[in-house]
Amino acid sequence: MSADEARQMFQGMLISPPPVSGADRISALPDNVLQDILSLLTAQEAVRTCVLARSWRHLWRSITSLRILSPDTAWYDILSDDPEPARDLWKFVDNLLNLRDKRTELHTLDIKFGQFSEEDLPYVSLWIRSAVMCKVSSLTFHHIGPYLCLDGLHLASRHLRTVHLASVALMKDSFVDFASCPALEDFKLHKCKICFLGISSTSLKHLSITGCIFCHDSHHRLHVSAPSLASLKLDALIGIAPIFENMLLLEMACVSLGDQGADFCCNDFMSGILCRADNACPTCADYPGDYVLLAAISSARHLELISKPENFIFARDLEHRPIFSNVKTLLLNEYWCEAPGCGRLACVLKNSPVLEKLTLELFSEGPDHKIEMKGSYRTMEGPPGISQHLKIVEVKCNAVDERILEVLKFLRAFNIRFGSE
Repeated sequence: MSADEARQMFQGMLISPPPVSGADRISALPDNVLQDILSLLTAQEAVRTCVLARSWRHLWRSITSLRILSPDTAWYDILSDDPEPARDLWKFVDNLLNLRDKRTELHTLDIKFGQFSEEDLPYVSLWIRSAVMCKVSSLTFHHIGPYLCLDGLHLASRHLRTVHLASVALMKDSFVDFASCPALEDFKLHKCKICFLGISSTSLKHLSITGCIFCHDSHHRLHVSAPSLASLKLDALIGIAPIFENMLLLEMACVSLGDQGADFCCNDFMSGILCRADNACPTCADYPGDYVLLAAISSARHLELISKPENFIFARDLEHRPIFSNVKTLLLNEYWCEAPGCGRLACVLKNSPVLEKLTLELFSEGPDHKIEMKGSYRTMEGPPGISQHLKIVEVKCNAVDERILEVLKFLRAFNIRFGSE
C-alpha cells in the first residue's frame, strides 16, 4: 500500500509524522509480536501505523483482532471536516476487511457504533459475513441508538465461540438458530428486542440476557433449550419471562425479575400470586402447566434470585416444590421473606439439602448496605429438613425495622443465631 492509498483509505484522518530521532527498538521485534500489539489497538489506530516505517506498511493486514469504534466516540478527534463522518467509517471498514490478509484467521471482531439506520444494514451484513469467512471466533456488535433490525442475517460457522449483541432487534427469522454454530459457547444479549420463539444450542455454556424487551405473550414465551449451560444471567427483563428446559450442568444462575416484567396478576397487581380466575385474568390463565424458571435452574451450585413483589413467576414455580439439590450459596431478596411466615424462604431452605451459605438482601440493593449481620446455624439444635451444611447466614439491609425483625424471628425458629444470641 502506498502512502497515497493509505490517505485515501482514511478519508482525511489526520496522521502525525513519526519522530525522526531516537532508536526504533519496537520495529526490531518479530512481526508476530508486533501484530499482537496492534491487535490491542482500535482498527483505526492499527491501520495508521502503516506510515511509521516501511517494515510496518503491511503489518495491520495480519492482525487477529479488529476493534472498530463509532464516529460519535473516538473518531471526533481525528476526522476531518467531512459532513458525513459515519459514511467515512463504513468506507474504512469495507476497505479494512477487503485488504486484510485472508490467510490470517480473525479471532475477534468488535464493532461499537451509533448514527446508523436501516438502510445501512447491508454494510453490517457484509462485515459479519466477511468475519465469518475469516473464521472469526468472537463477534461483538453494539449499536448505540434505536434498535437495528438484524432479521434474516444467519450465521453458520464451526469456529464461532462468542456472540455479544446490544441494541439490535432479533425477529423470527434472525440468526439465533445455532445448529450451524456447533462451537458456540457464549451468547450475550443486552438491551435487545427479542421476537424470535426460541434459542436452541447443545454447545452453549454461558447465556446472558439483560435489559431486553420480549415481544411474546404468555401463550408463546421464548423457549430456551441449552442442556450444556454452565452460567445464566437474566436481569431487567421487559415483558414475559422466557421458559427454560432443564440444565443439569448449570453451575451459576443469577435471575432478577424487575418491575418491568409482564408476569403479574391483573386482578391483584401487588400480590405476587396467581388469582386463578380463569379467563378473567389472562396472565394467570395462560401460565404454563408446570414451571418457567426454578425447576430448570435447580441444579445450580450458586443461585441469586431477585424479584419484585408483583411478579408471580417464582411463587408459581414454588408450588411444584423444586429440589435445589446442588445449591451451596444462595442470595435472595425481600420477595422471599414476605408474609405469611416467610413461606417462600422456608420452602427454599427445606429443599436445599447441601446449602452452605445464605445471603438475604432486604430492602437494600447494595452493594453499599448500611447494616450487615452475620449469623450461623446451630446444627445440633436444628429441626430436620434443614441443611446440616449451612455455615454462614448474612442479612444485609439499610435499617432494622419491623420487617427485618420479623425475618430475624423466622431465622431464629430455624436455630440461626446472630452475634451474641
